[in-house]
Amino acid sequence: MPEGDTVLQTARRLDVALAGQVLTVSDLRVPRFATADLTGLTVLGVTARGKHLLTRFQNGLTLHSHLRMEGAWRVYDHGERWRGGPDHQIRAVLANAEHTAVGYRLPVLELLRTDDEDQVVGHLGPDLLGPDWDPETALLRLLSDPGRRIGDALLDQRNLAGIGNVYMCELCFMARATPWLPVGELSLPIATRLVSTAKQLLEANRERPMRTTTRATAAMSRSRTRERLFVYGRAGRPCLRCGTPIRKAERDDRPAYWCPRCQSGPTG
Repeated sequence: MPEGDTVLQTARRLDVALAGQVLTVSDLRVPRFATADLTGLTVLGVTARGKHLLTRFQNGLTLHSHLRMEGAWRVYDHGERWRGGPDHQIRAVLANAEHTAVGYRLPVLELLRTDDEDQVVGHLGPDLLGPDWDPETALLRLLSDPGRRIGDALLDQRNLAGIGNVYMCELCFMARATPWLPVGELSLPIATRLVSTAKQLLEANRERPMRTTTRATAAMSRSRTRERLFVYGRAGRPCLRCGTPIRKAERDDRPAYWCPRCQSGPTG
């Protein structure tokens, strides 16, 4: 599942291509909205809220999309060949005189009134990359269920919005706790640092084409490793701290990576 920084980058690309422009093509290839026609409308802008994308139009409508695991938006110049996948995977086409935005494999695509956006994003916690970021609220939500596993609490977008599986594994490594440790077993200073580190990581990567956690903060920038991530995707390879082979386990259909020496807590 894309992380919040990836979704923000997607929103920026869509906004540059569409905002302020009149749509010349509108094609929503989902049964519920297949007859909807946005042609002739001006796009007011595209914004990210957590992992949700909101494309707003002048008539008071918003196109809500969510990438989840497989979805993607691609932007092409007028006349450029589309390369995001076969035609049967296309769920949306929005075009103006200069650019075409194509949504592939979008599991969530719906039109709603802009005034009703809270129906789809109102449940989200503070957005790590949004203007509503509130570390105190995020910390309270994260710790609200002490018996819950850290990994689950971090991935719950109702606590803090924007963390995906990559950041979850990396944050647990930085906190020296396995993803299965109950969040209530973290000390308050460590939990507070976990929230602040999450913010730092996403902020540092919001402009990067290739995500990194090993060099994402000033304290880490002196690292000489060529590895971009501490544990994610590194199963069987040596831990960058202690050299112990990194382990991998399936966790609710998502892989979890951790160091059995550096991180304390249950392992499943």
